[in-house]
Amino acid sequence: MKEKRTANMEIKKINRTNIYQLLRKNSSLSRRDVVNKLQLCLPTVTQNIMELQEEGLIEEAGSVGNTGGRRAKVYDIVRDARTAIGIDITKNHITAVAVDLTGAVIACERIRCKFEKSDAYYKQLSVLVETVIEKAKLKREHILGVGIGVPGLITADNQTVFYGEILDFTGTTCSEFSKYIPFQTALYNDANAAGYAEIWANEETINAFYVMLSNNIGGSVVINGQIYSGDHLRSGEVGHITIVQNGKECYCGQKGCVDPYCAATVLSSLTNGNLEDFFLLLKKKSPEAIVLWNEYLDHLAVAVNNLHMLFDCKIILGGYVGEYLDEYLDDLVQRVKSRNPFTHDAGYLEVCCYKTEAIAAGAALNFIASFINTI
Repeated sequence: MKEKRTANMEIKKINRTNIYQLLRKNSSLSRRDVVNKLQLCLPTVTQNIMELQEEGLIEEAGSVGNTGGRRAKVYDIVRDARTAIGIDITKNHITAVAVDLTGAVIACERIRCKFEKSDAYYKQLSVLVETVIEKAKLKREHILGVGIGVPGLITADNQTVFYGEILDFTGTTCSEFSKYIPFQTALYNDANAAGYAEIWANEETINAFYVMLSNNIGGSVVINGQIYSGDHLRSGEVGHITIVQNGKECYCGQKGCVDPYCAATVLSSLTNGNLEDFFLLLKKKSPEAIVLWNEYLDHLAVAVNNLHMLFDCKIILGGYVGEYLDEYLDDLVQRVKSRNPFTHDAGYLEVCCYKTEAIAAGAALNFIASFINTI
């Protein structure tokens, strides 16, 4: 008898979750739409919709039907029934975003602020969080947490940086970052956060390697729709694959890594640190920009081909450079195809869906996903 009750409760939970997820992904559905799409009986759908309404998670969103008959009510989720905040910390900037239950960024604030392990810096993080809360008019009781994306490797409990050479902050804890933030917090590796945002934006992605082409190179391995961290939480570190024997020195101390050849700073160094200005020069066919871009694409093609040889899956290019890659993808594809001994099809190579603020959004989305899993 107990087993039967447990099975019934599990079925009820699955139905409730499926109904909510359907409404989250499809706006303005009637109860009959839900019945047809999920193959559930009308009383089950009606009961679950009533319960979700009572909890403030879904709401009526109008009606549909012929004017001569009774119009059917349609429902949507309440997008801001819960929210989360994400922070992206880099050497010289802090970005904070607020996201709702659909994953949409509803507020964003970016400031120039040099990283330092100090009380003043940690207070600045709190000020930025409060700015985003005010900007998005968030209800504090609905904020699930604050995710903090950092350029470092993070322990499994999301509480400590165990490798942080870029900012020289190895050993820094989440409690230090969140000293003045009055919400639940967690640390995330920046590339894994961006990769998570990408698979959230494209749920059809099952297996992929996300390459973060930002001021430093990072990577995120996606297996069966989940981020794979590796046995020692170091998976995806494509920035430290050697592509040039005894080449340029990397910040890690080795030579010839992907990072000193494919970081966004390689390009922006031509335009005083402004990546947008580099691509404007490229469009104007600046000879210097063209030479640098061709060298960049050649090195990126080597890195991409190596990744595809190892993983045989979709390769997604994101980060700061990923924002500009759409119109140059065909050129990169040709370079990659020429290196592949098995096929001349490079359809596996894609540009990211999340063009901007992917790190901050991904850090926040971890809290959103955890909440949705409880519905």
